[in-house]
Amino acid sequence: MEQPDWHGPLTEAYEQATRFLTGLPSRPVGSGAGPDELRAALGGPLPDKGTDAREVIARLAAAADAGIVASPSGRFFGFVIGGATPAALAADWLTATWDQNAGLYAAGPSAAVVEEVAGGWLRDLFGLPAHTSVGFVTGAQMSHVTALAAARHEVLRRAGWDVEAGGLHGAPRITVVAGADRHSTIDRALRFLGIGTAALAPVDVDDQGRMQPDALRTALDDLDGPVIVCAQLGNVNTGACDPIGAICDIAHASGAWVHVDGAFGLWAAASSRHRHLVTGVDRADSWTTDAHKWLNVPYDSGLVFCAHPQAHRAAMGVRAAYLVHAGGNERDALDHNPEFSRRARGFPVYAALRALGRDGVEALVDRTCELATRFATHMGDAVLNEVVLNQVLLTFGPQTFDLITRVREEGTCWVSGTTWQGRPAMRFSVSNHTTDESDIDRAAEVILRLAAS
Repeated sequence: MEQPDWHGPLTEAYEQATRFLTGLPSRPVGSGAGPDELRAALGGPLPDKGTDAREVIARLAAAADAGIVASPSGRFFGFVIGGATPAALAADWLTATWDQNAGLYAAGPSAAVVEEVAGGWLRDLFGLPAHTSVGFVTGAQMSHVTALAAARHEVLRRAGWDVEAGGLHGAPRITVVAGADRHSTIDRALRFLGIGTAALAPVDVDDQGRMQPDALRTALDDLDGPVIVCAQLGNVNTGACDPIGAICDIAHASGAWVHVDGAFGLWAAASSRHRHLVTGVDRADSWTTDAHKWLNVPYDSGLVFCAHPQAHRAAMGVRAAYLVHAGGNERDALDHNPEFSRRARGFPVYAALRALGRDGVEALVDRTCELATRFATHMGDAVLNEVVLNQVLLTFGPQTFDLITRVREEGTCWVSGTTWQGRPAMRFSVSNHTTDESDIDRAAEVILRLAAS
């Protein structure tokens, strides 16, 4: 077998990576280059002759550097993006090195088993039923697609329709009940699945974006046919959590399936201090969350859980003569997620959980929530939301969006924007395991100083 030069390019990659990571505390958080500059640095015609691999890596790192957002920084507060713990990052490097196709057990036995183990740890951490099936996907978007495909299968099966064989033409109409402040990935999943956004029946939410149980009960009283209810743990703007226990009781009494968008809020279940926010979550039918948010696993790493494994497999499973399917007690991952071929995402999740342990995950959740509260205290009357988790929502009046741009350009921290109840707002999410009090205080000082200027 030919033996390429692995040492040169991998050594260069290691040196470039460690230089980047150790430089994060002093690095401006935002990108310093525009698209034309990056096209000039990275573009040009494909060369006729190849280039030494180590030189390629060195040139790539140099050319891309100005366009790299320091999202692993402890002062990146945009969206809900975590960093990467050392164990998770190292395991991700091994994942790329091992290059396992994690669709079939036969193609990657260790990849399959590590997903089983990590999935079991997560079920336990979140307090989900022991029989719950688990799938590893790219993120919350594909987790919603997977979970809602299982829901589509089951609610139509109960109505006497085989959607996998017959499709949706002629099927009983599904209604999807969700809060008015649901995440847009729910709507997009319904488009992908052919259910369509016209199937949505939005229900009223309170001033923090939480679904109102009475509004849900009224909506369900007016419906016939198959119903899926989508609840939310962790409003993307406020961090607020729907009263999931009451929602499950009301929805199940009418025969509906309950899907939980817990992209980041489900992690509250890992904290004794915050678990009350998700009381009753174990009574739902399916759940979505991300490991690349609060667990601080590298992108991309989403998770889907289903309390009805048969529905999960019916929606996702595939059989073909040319595949080597698992037998006995082995598990083929492609029976639990939409991808056929994919990278072995379970290794970084496993490493992150093993390195942190139950206490470490709880401490990570609690500490970032405390830091969000600390930031909100600095910001005073600019805060719009009840700070219940790691999200702070701010407004500075008409100048808010301009302020967001100036904060990014200043470089100390990075924040994102939104519109909340008709008002321009700044989103501040504390999700990174390296963020400390000094990062919070520096960010608050910069934002307040620029807002006053």
